[in-house]
Amino acid sequence: MAEYKATLMDSVAVDRALRRISHEIIEKNGGCDNLCLVGILRRGLPIAQKIAENIKQFEGTTVPVGVLDITFYRDDLGKAYEEPDLKQAQIPFDITGKTVVLVDDVLFTGRTARAAMEGVMEHGRAAAIQLAVLIDRGHRELPIRGDYVGKNVPTSKLERVSVEIPPYDTETAVKLFG
Repeated sequence: MAEYKATLMDSVAVDRALRRISHEIIEKNGGCDNLCLVGILRRGLPIAQKIAENIKQFEGTTVPVGVLDITFYRDDLGKAYEEPDLKQAQIPFDITGKTVVLVDDVLFTGRTARAAMEGVMEHGRAAAIQLAVLIDRGHRELPIRGDYVGKNVPTSKLERVSVEIPPYDTETAVKLFG
């Protein structure tokens, strides 16, 4: 197992970053009309839910939240996964004509975000797809960037960024291992 190096964000810093991201989403989209959030499993879902809670608190509007498992959309898993399994998504609303904000914990190579975009497109024609991430650690392999970023953390490829968030973890924090 990789050695613990540092805590990059504690629960207060994570909450502050998610509140800022929530405000930025509202501002960039001129409000919440035609807006929906799709959390990428696993830790993107609780982050998307927190952003939706923030938006409701700030604007008094409920933004729908869906979830997407991108495993079957990955381009690096081999031919066994060529046919995506649409049952892996729980998007109980029509995304056609809406702005879909994909939410994930860490943006690294860009392959997860690319797979998530493909998954969203299987569910309808969104007016726009945006990307919100808690951490951008660099090392992109694809021309993808976050529209909303909680924190940029330059890392080496050998290091690992771990986002800890309930219900998957006992605490809320972002830690660096290497």
